[in-house]
Amino acid sequence: MTETKNKISELVTLFLKGRQPIGKQGILSVETQIRAWKKANRKMKWGISSEAFSNIGTGPPLHAREKEEGFIGPVLFYGFGDDGRGHSDAVLSGKLAWEFARKRKKKQTWQCEYIDFDKPDMIRLRPEAPPRPKGFYLAWIRTGERLLKQTVSEFRKGLATDTGFGPEGIQFLAITHIHFQNLMNERKIPFMAFADYDVAPYGFSDFFDAVQMFCSLGILGLGIGNVDRKYPFFGIPTLRFEDP
Repeated sequence: MTETKNKISELVTLFLKGRQPIGKQGILSVETQIRAWKKANRKMKWGISSEAFSNIGTGPPLHAREKEEGFIGPVLFYGFGDDGRGHSDAVLSGKLAWEFARKRKKKQTWQCEYIDFDKPDMIRLRPEAPPRPKGFYLAWIRTGERLLKQTVSEFRKGLATDTGFGPEGIQFLAITHIHFQNLMNERKIPFMAFADYDVAPYGFSDFFDAVQMFCSLGILGLGIGNVDRKYPFFGIPTLRFEDP
C-alpha cells in the first residue's frame, strides 16, 4: 500500500513539474461568457430571457488574498428549475449543461452508466452544500491544481465558507470555458472531481461517489469516483460565492 501511495505521489509530481499555472490567461471575460451562454440558450431553446442576460453584473472583485489562494474569475453560471425551497434545481442545472455538451460534441462524449440525472436516488447536491441560486450568478473558482493529493471526503471536511463544484463544473467545461477541455486533453491542467455532486451508483441512496469530468484522447467524459479514494491527475475545484 505504501509503495502504491509513493508511486501516485511521484506521478502527480511529474504531472506538475514545469507546468505554468493557468491563472487569468485561461479565464474569459464576463462579456465573452455571456455570449457563450446566449449561444447555448439559442441552440438548446432553454428560454432564458433577454432581461436575465441584461441584469448580469460584473461579479465580485478578485482581491489580492483570493489571487494568492489560487482563485480565478469571476465565472458565470445559471441555476435552472426549482428545488421546492426557492433555490434552483442543481441536478437539472448539470443535466441541461451536459445535454448541450453531448449535442455539441456528438459522438465525442462518454457518460458513466451510474449517472442518471433523472433519478434523485442516484445523484443529488450533497446535503451540506449551499443551495444554488436561480438564474445567473457569478462566482470565483479555483480549478483544483492545489488539491491533487486530497480525497473528496478530506476536501469536504476542510470546507468552511467555500464549497466544491456541482453543476458549475459541467457548465464551466461545456458552456463558458470549452477551451479547458483541450487543456485537460493536453495534460496542462488536471481532470476534475466535483465535490458537491453525490452519486449513488447502485440507486439505493448509497451516496459514496462523486462526479468526475475529464477529457482524454479527444473524448469528454462524465464519470464517478469514490469520495474516500485518491485519483492521480484529478484535482478538486473550489467555488467561492462571495468574500466571506
